[in-house]
Amino acid sequence: MADDEAKKAKQAEIERKRAEVRKRMEEASKAKKAKKGFMTPDRKKKLRLLLRKKAAEELKKEQERKAAERRRIIEERCGKCCDVENASEAALQTLCTEYYNKICRLEGDKYDLEWAINMKAFEIADLNSQVNDLRGKFVKPTLKKVSKYENKFAKLQKKAAEFNFRNQLKVVKKKEFTLEEEDKEPKKSEKAEWMKK
Repeated sequence: MADDEAKKAKQAEIERKRAEVRKRMEEASKAKKAKKGFMTPDRKKKLRLLLRKKAAEELKKEQERKAAERRRIIEERCGKCCDVENASEAALQTLCTEYYNKICRLEGDKYDLEWAINMKAFEIADLNSQVNDLRGKFVKPTLKKVSKYENKFAKLQKKAAEFNFRNQLKVVKKKEFTLEEEDKEPKKSEKAEWMKK
């Protein structure tokens, strides 16, 4: 019986240890699941939707702010709308002169700004050329496209001119080498043969 009791005690001890190990394993797996499973697919979807909604709201607010700013600037520059249909002729004339003066002033400002921009562009180009001169880097000019055949034709003409022997010969005034026709030509002071008789 003592052996049976010892075996039972050992068996109980082994089962208690197994239960303890199982319990520890379950707790560890629960802890892992709790850490790992915070962002479930449903939560991810909800978070994405919330982020999209917030971005859309911010975009709408930005567009409204820009539209309000645009309206304010247009009102500031052009003035408030006037009732043109019910205005008198004198009021319309004053309105036209105001707009004309405003347009003249704006055109003058535009001309001044364009002139300033051109001057700045000229200064920038000048400074760039100075920097390139100091660095030793020069802008390579763009070359014109020339066909190969024209070049070959020009070279052939040049070679033909080199082989033109008549240009290289000296002019000789001896009668030995002149043609017979030149000898037979009558001189102007001499009379022709048919006139001599």
